[in-house]
Amino acid sequence: MKQIIFLFGVFLLASCATNQNREVTKQKETFTVYGNCGMCKTTIEASLENVSGIYWSDWEIETKRITVKFNPSKISLEQIKEHIAAVGYDSDTHRAETEVYNKLHGCCKYERP
Repeated sequence: MKQIIFLFGVFLLASCATNQNREVTKQKETFTVYGNCGMCKTTIEASLENVSGIYWSDWEIETKRITVKFNPSKISLEQIKEHIAAVGYDSDTHRAETEVYNKLHGCCKYERP
Protein backbone atom coordinates (compact mmCIF):
# COMPACT_ATOMS: atom_id res chain seq x y z
CA MET A 1 0.00 0.00 0.00
CA LYS A 2 2.86 2.38 0.85
CA GLN A 3 4.34 1.72 -2.60
CA ILE A 4 1.06 2.68 -4.29
CA ILE A 5 0.84 5.91 -2.31
CA PHE A 6 4.50 6.67 -3.07
CA LEU A 7 3.99 6.03 -6.80
CA PHE A 8 0.85 8.16 -6.82
CA GLY A 9 2.79 11.00 -5.15
CA VAL A 10 5.58 10.74 -7.73
CA PHE A 11 3.02 10.75 -10.54
CA LEU A 12 1.27 13.79 -9.07
CA LEU A 13 4.52 15.75 -8.75
CA ALA A 14 5.52 14.85 -12.31
CA SER A 15 2.11 16.00 -13.59
CA CYS A 16 2.41 19.35 -11.84
CA ALA A 17 5.88 19.95 -13.25
CA THR A 18 4.70 19.07 -16.76
CA ASN A 19 1.71 21.41 -16.53
CA GLN A 20 3.92 24.30 -15.43
CA ASN A 21 6.02 23.82 -18.56
CA ARG A 22 2.88 23.92 -20.71
CA GLU A 23 1.78 27.37 -19.64
CA VAL A 24 0.89 29.31 -22.75
CA THR A 25 1.41 32.98 -23.26
CA LYS A 26 -1.84 34.63 -24.27
CA GLN A 27 -2.02 38.13 -25.64
CA LYS A 28 -5.17 40.16 -26.21
CA GLU A 29 -5.35 42.89 -28.85
CA THR A 30 -8.17 45.07 -30.15
CA PHE A 31 -8.04 46.91 -33.48
CA THR A 32 -10.26 48.28 -36.25
CA VAL A 33 -11.54 46.05 -39.06
CA TYR A 34 -13.95 47.65 -41.55
CA GLY A 35 -17.22 45.90 -42.38
CA ASN A 36 -20.97 46.39 -42.23
CA CYS A 37 -23.10 43.46 -41.18
CA GLY A 38 -23.56 40.04 -39.64
CA MET A 39 -22.22 38.37 -42.75
CA CYS A 40 -19.03 40.44 -42.36
CA LYS A 41 -18.80 39.32 -38.72
CA THR A 42 -19.08 35.67 -39.75
CA THR A 43 -16.44 35.98 -42.48
CA ILE A 44 -13.98 38.00 -40.39
CA GLU A 45 -14.18 35.66 -37.40
CA ALA A 46 -14.12 32.55 -39.62
CA SER A 47 -10.87 33.75 -41.20
CA LEU A 48 -9.22 33.22 -37.80
CA GLU A 49 -11.04 30.09 -36.59
CA ASN A 50 -8.58 27.34 -37.46
CA VAL A 51 -5.40 29.41 -37.38
CA SER A 52 -2.72 27.99 -35.11
CA GLY A 53 -2.08 30.22 -32.11
CA ILE A 54 -5.45 32.00 -32.16
CA TYR A 55 -7.73 31.12 -29.26
CA TRP A 56 -10.67 33.47 -29.73
CA SER A 57 -11.91 36.44 -31.74
CA ASP A 58 -14.94 38.72 -31.63
CA TRP A 59 -15.72 41.45 -34.18
CA GLU A 60 -18.32 44.04 -33.14
CA ILE A 61 -20.49 45.45 -35.91
CA GLU A 62 -21.25 48.74 -34.14
CA THR A 63 -17.67 49.69 -33.28
CA LYS A 64 -15.95 47.92 -36.20
CA ARG A 65 -13.41 46.63 -33.67
CA ILE A 66 -12.12 43.10 -33.29
CA THR A 67 -10.63 41.62 -30.15
CA VAL A 68 -8.33 38.65 -30.61
CA LYS A 69 -6.69 36.39 -28.02
CA PHE A 70 -3.62 34.64 -29.36
CA ASN A 71 -0.21 33.15 -28.60
CA PRO A 72 2.40 35.64 -29.87
CA SER A 73 5.05 32.92 -30.04
CA LYS A 74 2.94 31.16 -32.71
CA ILE A 75 1.41 34.08 -34.65
CA SER A 76 2.02 37.81 -34.80
CA LEU A 77 -0.54 40.59 -34.81
CA GLU A 78 0.58 41.43 -38.35
CA GLN A 79 -0.12 37.87 -39.50
CA ILE A 80 -3.58 38.03 -37.94
CA LYS A 81 -4.33 41.20 -39.88
CA GLU A 82 -3.06 39.51 -43.05
CA HIS A 83 -5.54 36.64 -42.54
CA ILE A 84 -8.37 39.16 -42.25
CA ALA A 85 -7.23 41.12 -45.31
CA ALA A 86 -7.04 37.86 -47.29
CA VAL A 87 -10.84 37.50 -47.02
CA GLY A 88 -11.51 41.08 -48.15
CA TYR A 89 -11.51 43.24 -45.03
CA ASP A 90 -9.27 46.23 -44.36
CA SER A 91 -7.89 46.83 -40.89
CA ASP A 92 -6.28 49.88 -39.39
CA THR A 93 -2.91 48.90 -40.93
CA HIS A 94 -3.60 46.31 -43.67
CA ARG A 95 -5.56 46.69 -46.89
CA ALA A 96 -7.32 43.81 -48.65
CA GLU A 97 -6.53 43.17 -52.30
CA THR A 98 -9.01 45.05 -54.51
CA GLU A 99 -9.97 41.84 -56.34
CA VAL A 100 -10.85 40.13 -53.05
CA TYR A 101 -12.77 43.16 -51.76
CA ASN A 102 -14.75 43.31 -55.03
CA LYS A 103 -15.91 39.69 -54.49
CA LEU A 104 -17.60 40.55 -51.18
CA HIS A 105 -21.40 40.42 -51.09
CA GLY A 106 -23.03 43.79 -51.86
CA CYS A 107 -24.06 44.48 -48.27
CA CYS A 108 -20.51 43.73 -47.10
CA LYS A 109 -18.84 46.36 -49.28
CA TYR A 110 -17.90 48.96 -46.71
CA GLU A 111 -16.56 52.41 -47.51
CA ARG A 112 -12.82 51.85 -47.76
CA PRO A 113 -10.61 54.18 -45.73
